[in-house]
Amino acid sequence: MWFFRRKGPSGFSSSSTAEEVTQGIDASGLTAIVTGASSGIGTETTRVLALRGAHVIMGVRNMAAGKDVKEAIVKEIPTAKIDAIELDLSSLSSVRKFASEFNSSGRPLNILINNAGIMATPFMLSKDNIELQFATNHVAHKSSKEGRIVNVSSEAHRYPYREGIRFDKINDPSGYSSFAAYGQSKLANILHANELAKRLKEDGADITANSLHPGAIVTNLFRHNSTINGLVHLLGRAVLKSVQQGAATTCYVALHPQVKGVTGEYFSDSNLAKPRPQGQDLDLAKKLWDFSMDLVK
Repeated sequence: MWFFRRKGPSGFSSSSTAEEVTQGIDASGLTAIVTGASSGIGTETTRVLALRGAHVIMGVRNMAAGKDVKEAIVKEIPTAKIDAIELDLSSLSSVRKFASEFNSSGRPLNILINNAGIMATPFMLSKDNIELQFATNHVAHKSSKEGRIVNVSSEAHRYPYREGIRFDKINDPSGYSSFAAYGQSKLANILHANELAKRLKEDGADITANSLHPGAIVTNLFRHNSTINGLVHLLGRAVLKSVQQGAATTCYVALHPQVKGVTGEYFSDSNLAKPRPQGQDLDLAKKLWDFSMDLVK
């Protein structure tokens, strides 16, 4: 569609694909972790990073699906370097096991892409008794200090609960809204990246942390709402991004030289964007950091 072709200052637009935004970039020698890599934009992000030479570690809950994705990518790109490690983001013990297994490999970590997420689920608690969307989309992605850190957020961060983060009601089913809870978790992605960027700067680390909106994409994220899911698949090809376009901003922030040294920012359509004011609230980001650290103890 015509409005997809408007290029921003980066030279890219919402119609740009992940391959286009990484054209000519050599990622050889880099190791990247991509969570939620067995479907949707996680798979495409994995494919394009591997295409550019990065060694990609797929964090996947379903190892059989991960194996299928790996085999399909290697069949297309025989030089691809890909491994899969089991990772269930609804379980902190699984997150710790994944981190331990990766650390035992002795590989440096250059790029961490927190891509995995769930959307608009009925009220449920994670294996650690934390509201499922907040646990999966935010808490499990409390990041280590390595290279470029990329949090895949969403424009849904503009529609959280009125107070932004319901610190005193995270696990309270009363007043629960599946979409507001999703917005809350995506707002948390932005605040987490901002606070992490601030702390890394203070430590003098040459590591960036940013967040992004991948765009509205035809994926299985809407599976918990049959009406919206039906509309998405009916109208999707006409008004939504393809998976190749949806993975573009992630790959841009993870690899492009234009983003070198840029930290604590929010991106959309492979260009700088502005989150809602709550997403720029330093006090809220600090409060969320402390709150989240208590949850993962």
